[in-house]
Amino acid sequence: MPQNYVATEPHETMPLDARRAIRGGIFGNYVDQFDIFLPVVALAPAAAHLFGPENLAGNAGLIFVATLLGRPLGAAIFGPIADRIGRAATTQVALIGIAVTTLLIALVPGHTVLGSGTLLTIVALRFVGGVFLGGEYTSAIPLAMEWSEPKRRGLVSGFIMWMSPWANASIAALVFGLLSVLDEGAYNAWGWRVPFLLGSLLAFGMLGYYRSRVADSPIWKQSTKRANPLKDIFIGEHRRALWQVFLLMSGLWLFTYMAIPTLTSELALDGRLDAKAISFTLMCATAASAVVMAGCGHLSTFTGRRTFFIGFGLVGAVLAPLTFLGVFSAESTSGVVLLVVALQIVTVSGYGPVGAYLVERFPAAVRSSGYGVGYSLSIVLPALYPYYLPPLQDLLGRSAAVAGLLILAGLLVAAGGFIGPKTDTTHQLH
Repeated sequence: MPQNYVATEPHETMPLDARRAIRGGIFGNYVDQFDIFLPVVALAPAAAHLFGPENLAGNAGLIFVATLLGRPLGAAIFGPIADRIGRAATTQVALIGIAVTTLLIALVPGHTVLGSGTLLTIVALRFVGGVFLGGEYTSAIPLAMEWSEPKRRGLVSGFIMWMSPWANASIAALVFGLLSVLDEGAYNAWGWRVPFLLGSLLAFGMLGYYRSRVADSPIWKQSTKRANPLKDIFIGEHRRALWQVFLLMSGLWLFTYMAIPTLTSELALDGRLDAKAISFTLMCATAASAVVMAGCGHLSTFTGRRTFFIGFGLVGAVLAPLTFLGVFSAESTSGVVLLVVALQIVTVSGYGPVGAYLVERFPAAVRSSGYGVGYSLSIVLPALYPYYLPPLQDLLGRSAAVAGLLILAGLLVAAGGFIGPKTDTTHQLH
């Protein structure tokens, strides 16, 4: 039986069940993010071999969209299940799905065997995998937050969220290593499968950890279960919290898409940095943003989450466009690197308090539903930037259009924080 949670004094140690759940939330999010970034990084070098040489960008987009659509659907499916039957059991089911779908992708035959069936199979598996990915963070992160001490909740949130840049960096390093030791034919034939096999093994490993070590929190056990948590968050008493979170998270996701994939594309088009220099620059920026992200999570405990997001959004609305424009006017490579680092710090590091803030906005009875849907549904509009950014660039200019969207992102974060209440950072969740 799990130990009852009590707020610990400074000389007391955290309960064992709490430590296990928090570790699960941190490393589970690494596994989750590892799987999310896999197709983007690992399939790109082998895309022509797998899908055929026609319309490579469109094929990659289909895989991305499949995962994108699966994640909010997974949150809507698994969130209510986690609220009703338990977060630990729901996490285990989601991890099984992630492990199996990732393994199946590693076994898909290439274009020479299946033709267009290779692309269709991977798209289908990524959609199903996206459903399970949406279920994993929908259940595991609220579980970790419910076990966290109030004074450490922001810090734990920061460490959970910083696993996203580390997962991205890990895949990039793994693929770089494989490409360094394998020729093109070997990578096309089997090298790309190695990251997917590793991703599947990581998910199976986390499944074993949750099955043997992680228990549901007393907070969830003592909560009154609701018959329809989705109804409660969409049209019921918690609808305002959902749409306020949606606004704030839309701003953070827009920051992300402008400061990472869009920036990468613009650097490549700019031509001053070669592929290796761009990779090195993004590696430095990723490492810096991860560290600051963890710090932002802890900082929000002292400033208050609402104040943090208002301030971060306003600072980002000013500094993000300036640093982005500065990247393309810098005269030295070192200047470009420093400005890219600064850009990621004033944009994506704002995710640090998200885990803590979102769980504080919803009570235990609807917490996974509110967290998962608010986090996942807000991805969709920002992720459609390939459709609305080019017309804006034709109208305003390449860099000016991105700068304008960065301003919008900051204002959305600040507005989302402003219209939300001050959450309780000093007491246990309820």
